[in-house]
Amino acid sequence: AGARVKFYEDVQHNDIVVVNDSYPGPEIRVRRGDTVFVNVHNQGNDGFTIHWHGVKQPRNPWFDGPEFITQCPIQPGTNFTYKVVLSGERGTLWWHAHSDWTRGSVHGAIVILPAQDETYPFPTPDTEQTIILGKHIF
Repeated sequence: AGARVKFYEDVQHNDIVVVNDSYPGPEIRVRRGDTVFVNVHNQGNDGFTIHWHGVKQPRNPWFDGPEFITQCPIQPGTNFTYKVVLSGERGTLWWHAHSDWTRGSVHGAIVILPAQDETYPFPTPDTEQTIILGKHIF
């Protein structure tokens, strides 16, 4: 996470921070009740944190991501492994940077499928497509 890439808009370009060379960042696909470990290695120039938007994180607030509230920023050249505890969440949520301007480019979807022994609360979809809407401010 945190690598800078060139983002071209018309004839000018801006460097943005992205995750795994992708904008938006990678989709995390899990099942309800899972615990997920996400290792973030900051290869950028500024510290940042990751927030798991919509994830309750029961008894696990120190992995929630608000910068200087539940954790200090992940400093450049260092890494931090998040433990993301999913309890009753299901559906599509998102993760995003929780630090200054990195929120505009460091984000992605968390798709939470039913637990292994559960079914969807609606007919099982034939196909799925994740769409992320965002506004970049660079």
